[in-house]
Amino acid sequence: MSEQPTLGAATTPSVGGGPPVVGDISGASVRRGDRIFRGLSVGASATVLVIMAAIAIFLIYRSVPALRANTVNFFTFQQWLPDESPVQFGIAAMLFYTLVTGIIAMIIAVPVSLGVALFINFYAPRRAAATLGYSIDLLAAVPSIVYGLWGFAFLAPNLTGLTLWLDKWFGWIPIFDYQLDNKPNNLTVFTAGIILAIMILPIISSISREVFRQVPSEQVEAALALGATRWEMIRTSVLPFGKAGVVSASILGFGRALGETLAVTIVLSNVYAISWHFTQTGGVTFASNIALKYGEAGDIGTGALIASGLCLFIITLAVNFSAQLIINRQRKGT
Repeated sequence: MSEQPTLGAATTPSVGGGPPVVGDISGASVRRGDRIFRGLSVGASATVLVIMAAIAIFLIYRSVPALRANTVNFFTFQQWLPDESPVQFGIAAMLFYTLVTGIIAMIIAVPVSLGVALFINFYAPRRAAATLGYSIDLLAAVPSIVYGLWGFAFLAPNLTGLTLWLDKWFGWIPIFDYQLDNKPNNLTVFTAGIILAIMILPIISSISREVFRQVPSEQVEAALALGATRWEMIRTSVLPFGKAGVVSASILGFGRALGETLAVTIVLSNVYAISWHFTQTGGVTFASNIALKYGEAGDIGTGALIASGLCLFIITLAVNFSAQLIINRQRKGT
């Protein structure tokens, strides 16, 4: 039996004399395939929301007993002693160093990624652009533990000269002031930030390249035809068009940096005390603390680690939500 039009639906004669297409009042097709596809799309979206809600509920449920047993302020206390008596743990140091390493990575990675994307799209010859783009994308395929080992065995020992140079000329800034008398080992948040910058560079660069490729060729050609230099064309036509995409790519890279575990764990030695001297040894992030402490944690310690994971989960959601707000405002502004 042929499918009968639904009540209130509009029918449109098909091309070639076939059966009419059933649609709504606006003329949109509501064939069986469209209904199935719409149902699958809605189901997939709902599944993602359900999974995220389930993760949040699990983290809250497992962290509540530890938070109740805690005898200090969870948000301002810096030390991590959940399995001792009295129970004392807080996320102040972890929150500080997690944000610091992510911000250092962003300061380094975003300008480099934009420069690479612009060079590949508008300056480099076609063959060189393809090779360079492929090489940058390969950085995303390197396991994070390899980055950590490279940072520990190669990068840190070779940053001594840079650390001392920064201390000599910029030591009046606390973050570059190296106060110790011994030779720096560079197992610091500064080194961790550099490693994270290299790790997120292919993410930001790849998305930025694709965004810049979507710039209408008419705008580019019109700017050049009016006598603009290549940089003026990029500044007036390319960057305004790709602003929202670049912000989205940057926030995505920032979220990747916040949650990195192995590379930061290998480089940083856990120090649960906030310090503004970023070239001195020590620091701890949410991810590195969970990786180091989970195997030896008791019941309260495990709940405390889950509570810190809940904080990282909330921070990541807040970062992505903020990025979406920024993108929506920019789109409305244009």
